[in-house]
Amino acid sequence: MGNSSSMLTQYDIEEVQEYCQNLFSQQEIVSLYQRFCQLDRNAKGFISADEFLSVPEFAMNPLSQRLLKMVDGLNFKDFVAFLSAFSAKASVQQKVKLIFKVYDSDGNGKVSFNDMLEVLRDLSGSFISDVQREQVLTQLLKEAGYSKDSYLTLDDFNKDYIALTPVANTCLFGHGYEGVILQIYGKAYKKLFIPVSNNLDSG
Repeated sequence: MGNSSSMLTQYDIEEVQEYCQNLFSQQEIVSLYQRFCQLDRNAKGFISADEFLSVPEFAMNPLSQRLLKMVDGLNFKDFVAFLSAFSAKASVQQKVKLIFKVYDSDGNGKVSFNDMLEVLRDLSGSFISDVQREQVLTQLLKEAGYSKDSYLTLDDFNKDYIALTPVANTCLFGHGYEGVILQIYGKAYKKLFIPVSNNLDSG
């Protein structure tokens, strides 16, 4: 798959559609390919972290550095697979898997108290103190049957999805933690579907 939308054949489209478990229509895949090529300025066949930062919604969100670790070097098929978690057709398990990766920044398959605290710190900034963040997170884990010493796996996240997602509580963010993460990433995701004629920048 080259850097021109004309090089995306019907076979390519169907292959990508199958790869992303049919969560995108063929037209959506074409739109994403146009944007992928626009971001891949040197036609390398993959998108670098710096290229992703040309999308303002990625560059400005509080979880940008975590996001960039997940997308740096993705080819088109993996780019679409990554974005599929934001599709309206995506299952809860697919969304939870993405959220788990946000927490698991070192990719060791386990999420510690400090991992969750760091994400909460990124999201809340200076609006609440470190002491308040620790109190909120400690209480949440306790209610879900875990402690500060627990290491959570993806299976734990799937099993205790309802208990673990409102990590910041509605009094802090107005919706569950899962909602915060998907909303932040979702804004950037929607930006990728803007018609290719609307350039990201003037360069």
